[in-house]
Amino acid sequence: MALRKHFVTAESVGEGHPDKVCDQISDAVLDEIMKQDPYGRVACETYVTMGLLIVGGEITTTGYVDVGNLARAVLKEIGYTHPKYGFDYHTCAVINTIHAQSPDIAQGVNKGGAGDQGFMVGFACRESEELMPLPIMLAHKLVRRVAEVRRGGILKYLGPDCKSQVTVEYHDGHPKRIDSCVLACQHTEEILDSTGKRITKKARQELIEVIAKPILKNYLDRQTKYYVNETGKFVIGGPQSDTGMTGRKIIVDSYGGVVSPGGGAFSGKDPTKVDRSAAYMARYIAKNIVAAGLAEKCLVQLAYVIGRAEPLAIMVDTFGTGKISERAFVKLISQNFDLTPQGIISYLGLLRPIYRKTACYGHFGRTEPEFTWENTDKAVSLKKQAAKM
Repeated sequence: MALRKHFVTAESVGEGHPDKVCDQISDAVLDEIMKQDPYGRVACETYVTMGLLIVGGEITTTGYVDVGNLARAVLKEIGYTHPKYGFDYHTCAVINTIHAQSPDIAQGVNKGGAGDQGFMVGFACRESEELMPLPIMLAHKLVRRVAEVRRGGILKYLGPDCKSQVTVEYHDGHPKRIDSCVLACQHTEEILDSTGKRITKKARQELIEVIAKPILKNYLDRQTKYYVNETGKFVIGGPQSDTGMTGRKIIVDSYGGVVSPGGGAFSGKDPTKVDRSAAYMARYIAKNIVAAGLAEKCLVQLAYVIGRAEPLAIMVDTFGTGKISERAFVKLISQNFDLTPQGIISYLGLLRPIYRKTACYGHFGRTEPEFTWENTDKAVSLKKQAAKM
């Protein structure tokens, strides 16, 4: 039988990317409210452009957030600390347009119902140790590496904005090699060549050697292609070059496009919003099914309607790899997981200030203790129960 080959591409963006700046500020607002008022209702949106940051949305809380100072603190931590980066936390304008949550929504949520309609997706597979698709995990690790190198002063010319992209070649459904790696890293003018239009060959090779190769080394070969700052230079970046908005990177935040991402973004939303909390629970379920050895890959879809607690539907797809039928998986899930908003919040411990960390480098495949939906503590029990079905 002929070898079956296909390619999967995923991208990630760093903490200084304008959209991710907005995600982090929205989640920083959420965390500050969770510290003071765990039952506060938050739907916080942020918009950023050259010299201007706007924070808006609907918030009902007994706490208080100094939005201006909080936003500036996040910008400072990200690295927008000097005009040379095109955006400066000292001098940018910050406008607060937050108002209260609609009482029409609150009357359904207050009795334990979902905060919105929609379907939420969780996925897991055996391609990586994190039980995540390999392309998105490598893309995340690349931009995290850029931040480490920048913060550590290893490459002093790097700015806060960056993007990555990885194309993985699969053989018979298994990741085999990296076909191409894309890096776009904001930098200062010191690494431009004599034309002033391109970075030097030395700088390009440094970015490959210091950032790309340590992350991708297990999948590189002589045919791997590198595309580094392909326009030539990337001096103007961040909000000076692009506007940013909360929630525009849902593929980056989820599974890199190998499965549908669900209907809603995550950042800036308290856990009564099931497009966040139910997506976390769906990932938890799928990961435990794969960790239990019941499937090589698993997609879980949960559907909700605003104001009602129980999901309207549960769907499971194991892509032909399941040890039991998909109908049996649905039964197993129903017996072992409380899928009401209150049940999800309680089991995963979501009424805590844990959300700023999720706003960059993906919401899934993480090892930090705050990411309770990444635990595999249900795997043994699920395996035993499935054996009796």
